[in-house]
Amino acid sequence: MSKWNVFSNHGHVLLFLSRSPDARLRDVAESVGITERAVQKIVRDMQDSGVIGVVRKGRRNSYTINTDAPLRHDLEAHCRVGALVDLIVNGRAGDPAPAATSVKSAEPTSKATPPPEKAKPKPKPEPKPEPKPEPKPESSPKSESKPKPKPKPKPKPEPKKKRARKDESDDGGEQGSLF
Repeated sequence: MSKWNVFSNHGHVLLFLSRSPDARLRDVAESVGITERAVQKIVRDMQDSGVIGVVRKGRRNSYTINTDAPLRHDLEAHCRVGALVDLIVNGRAGDPAPAATSVKSAEPTSKATPPPEKAKPKPKPEPKPEPKPEPKPESSPKSESKPKPKPKPKPKPEPKKKRARKDESDDGGEQGSLF
């Protein structure tokens, strides 16, 4: 059976920080089940989009949730972050709780208020053009890269000539010769 969750890691981090606004990111990572580096990136994403605020307290950070921020997807854009956090953290639907320390309270939203215009996403930087590869000579599909030629075998050395024994003469002498 496949394993999946209704909320993304961003949602898990948001809910954890709404419950524990002074938590260390290491603790958030351990609870969510992702790396500390991934939590840092998620916090930066949510900070850049205005969903959370980060305030330095001594050597640590404290996180506040912007309850007025709309949810980012078109299907949920009519809902506010505060309503979702209130539903999950406090178990009740409706307007966000004004007394929560981790949730920045604002004027309660009414259902008659139209959702704000969707924030335009940041333009993506244009990718750098990749250098064009040099054209390859046409060849068969199997031989995309030519194999290296095999080195030519070295010629075998000629066998050494036997030395004549002292008792044999070079003139084909009679000693020891059968013919």
